[in-house]
Amino acid sequence: MTSPKDLKKKLRLEALARRDGLDAFWRVEAALEMAETARDHLEIGPGQIVSGFWPMRSEVDVRPLMFALREKGARLCLPAILDKTTIVFRELVRGAPMVDMGFGTVGPRAEAEVLDPSVVLVPLAAFDARGHRIGYGAGYYDRAIAKLVDKGLAPRLIGIAFDCQEVSQVPDEPHDVVIPEILTESGLRRFAPKL
Repeated sequence: MTSPKDLKKKLRLEALARRDGLDAFWRVEAALEMAETARDHLEIGPGQIVSGFWPMRSEVDVRPLMFALREKGARLCLPAILDKTTIVFRELVRGAPMVDMGFGTVGPRAEAEVLDPSVVLVPLAAFDARGHRIGYGAGYYDRAIAKLVDKGLAPRLIGIAFDCQEVSQVPDEPHDVVIPEILTESGLRRFAPKL
């Protein structure tokens, strides 16, 4: 019998292969459409802290989306990798220098203020119609979200993906963080919470 971990690995590889196969110009158009959807459908208050991410490989480029949210008054931050298990969210300030974070991504330097986001745009490899996600396998976001919850915070989690990354069902594991909303090129989908 295949373990949940092995099945997740298989689903991850298949979903990422589909994403990698998308036309690069189409991905740009889809990212711009997603930014418009976010602008029109995400209520963001002035000064509200939103964590985005710097795109790597064939990920959705959320920079237009982050710009749209900044225009609505959001204060932006990006994940910064501290070690093999930990990320923090550092403020993204226009014009501030960025540094290599590994994995083909960049983030604000160590001098940037560490923030606790109230909205987290979550990158993912695959998702299902229940809001279960498969990340890239390192667990950074699961741990970072757990730390925010341990502080008494309840960040709004919005997965960011293309429709082609949807799978029939992600295997459930106890440590999984369910993402109640997923934004794709088809729009913003909301999932009912588990009872």
